[in-house]
Amino acid sequence: MPYSIENPLSLRSDHSLVPKRSTSFPLQLPGKWLMNQTIKKPLKNVHHRESSICPPSSSTDNKSCVGWVSSLLCECVKAISQGNPSKSQQLLWVLNEVASAYGDCDQRLAYYFLQALFAKANNSGLQFYSTIKFVEEKNYCFDTYVKLMLKFQEVSPWTTFGHVASNGAILEALEGENNLHIIDLSNTLCTQWPMLLESLATRNDETPHLRLTLVVPTSLEIIITKEISKKMEKFARLMGVPFKFHVISGLDCLGQIKIEDLCLQDGEAVVVNCIQALQRVHVDKRRDVIDMIRSIKPRVVTIVEEEVDLTTITSSDFGKCFEECLKFYKLYFEMLEESFPPISNERLKLESKRSRNIVNALACENGEIGEEYWRPDKASQWSKRFLNQAFTPFHYNDEILGDVRALLRRYNTSWDLALPQQHDHQVGIHLKWKDEPVVWASAWKPNLSASPPNPS
Repeated sequence: MPYSIENPLSLRSDHSLVPKRSTSFPLQLPGKWLMNQTIKKPLKNVHHRESSICPPSSSTDNKSCVGWVSSLLCECVKAISQGNPSKSQQLLWVLNEVASAYGDCDQRLAYYFLQALFAKANNSGLQFYSTIKFVEEKNYCFDTYVKLMLKFQEVSPWTTFGHVASNGAILEALEGENNLHIIDLSNTLCTQWPMLLESLATRNDETPHLRLTLVVPTSLEIIITKEISKKMEKFARLMGVPFKFHVISGLDCLGQIKIEDLCLQDGEAVVVNCIQALQRVHVDKRRDVIDMIRSIKPRVVTIVEEEVDLTTITSSDFGKCFEECLKFYKLYFEMLEESFPPISNERLKLESKRSRNIVNALACENGEIGEEYWRPDKASQWSKRFLNQAFTPFHYNDEILGDVRALLRRYNTSWDLALPQQHDHQVGIHLKWKDEPVVWASAWKPNLSASPPNPS
């Protein structure tokens, strides 16, 4: 059914969200200066005094768009923030004309970020986010999802980098232990655990008992977990690893988890795994969650996060955070473009899935989305949090680093590993795409002899 803008998008038969290609689309931008105005057509002389930011003529091939779409998006945000309706109308029109979910990298960026701008402009971020989520969940198929994730892991180390680093730290921390308990706060849906189960099965000493506690706060993950639990139990039997699987659900967010929910038992060697998990905890609750993790007294805590800072989004610095989000996703979309063939349903699905995060971060206010809150931090910010909460770094040994390097050799030569620089007091390791850090992995252990400082 049509979805108009106050929704300038329509639902296609393939369930992708596509801007309507018309010469008129309503756009109510924030502020009294453009109240109830509608962009009917591009302003005359659109290239007049704007040649540095405007595109070639419409008759030019779409490939000429490459390189300036990011500038257009940032100029558009700047114009809206400064209350310049004439310029913002020009730029929004141009972006709407070139945006395409099926074009090159820049056109796809324009497509997804334009969605967020429309939602932000109309104060309809939550409504639009809910629509994207509804479409995704309506068309969810477990087998299709698994194939998508396996294909992504086949062509890119974006997720497997964190899996290998974290599994290496977990195996080292639990060496010699026979009663293991992994508390997984991640959203990886257990894709990292088959490798770990295989390693446990081939240990020189006695095969340990493993209990896996999975925390699944979002509704779609609960559906998926029902399928995964059966497969995990079957795989553990094949590997000969005594295995128990426990799921904690019914939480609105990770910040609600309590230590009693984890059913800790005496004699267990506990680790906590957080792959892209803490970014889903509200900024104001992150100290509490880290304190709760510390109170478990884990042997190690593994952290993997994407290298982007979106914790400072407020109405006053929206432009800065928009640029940060755009910079990060430009790298992500470029990576997908070079990892998949030009026509790829897998690439389209991965990009579409990320559109929820883009709308979440740019068009939804803090706290507006409960169970799917998304505000990532950079490595330096996470490191500061853990150091302040009385954790010390658990450094990766040479064997773990060798495994990570061996993993990266399977992929495009644009991938690289960045080790911490001692003079910068860095912690953990970075996955780099064309010399830009994109994913950070680290491991920590609680300093139980020290007390975390009181909040200031």
